[in-house]
Formats: sequence, structure tokens, C-alpha cells
Amino acid sequence: MSLPDPTVLEWITVRPPASTAVLPLVMDLGPGETEVLALALESTDAIVILDDALARQMATTLAMRFRGSLGLLLDAKQAGLVSAIAPLLDQLQALGFHLNAETRKLILGLASESL
Repeated sequence: MSLPDPTVLEWITVRPPASTAVLPLVMDLGPGETEVLALALESTDAIVILDDALARQMATTLAMRFRGSLGLLLDAKQAGLVSAIAPLLDQLQALGFHLNAETRKLILGLASESL
């Protein structure tokens, strides 16, 4: 299983931020998280997708709205865009997404799905 190439998806525009120098230096923030935060600073009402704890902390400090991957899955289920979250969680975990058993159980419960 591999990740999809976002450059071939019509509904996604991939672009680098104009500058990453606008962010304070954070030694442990990865380049992907840095670019996401920099792009959000260039947008007026962006909601950034962040799972990394340090990146979420930075987003909070910068007064940015953010959502995690699991929150997006719950939103998609509530909107009727996906019928079940469990198989998507399986796919994420197969790709290396870290999800402990308690969090999985909680998310499935919020989605009204059983283990």
C-alpha cells in the first residue's frame, strides 16, 4: 500500500509557501509541518491538518485553526462522505500512522462503529 500522489488529484493544488522564515525556529519541527504552518500564515482563514503534537502547539501559539486526521475522518463520516472509518484507520496504520488501541476505540465509538 502506498500514499496517493497529490499532484494528480484535481481538487488539490500543491504549492510551496512564499517563505518559511516567518516561523520562529523550532528545532524539532519537520519540514512538512513548517511548510503547512507557513502556508496557513499566508491564508486568511485556513484550517491546517496537523497530527504532530509540536506542530499543533505552534498552530495554537499562532492562533491557527487546525484539525487532525482522525477529526477529518469523523467529519467525513458525519457528512456521509465515507460509510465507515475502521477500514480507513486500518489503511492509515498500514502506512505507518501511529494510533494506540485506546484512541482507536474512542474514535470508533465517536463514529458509532464497533471494534
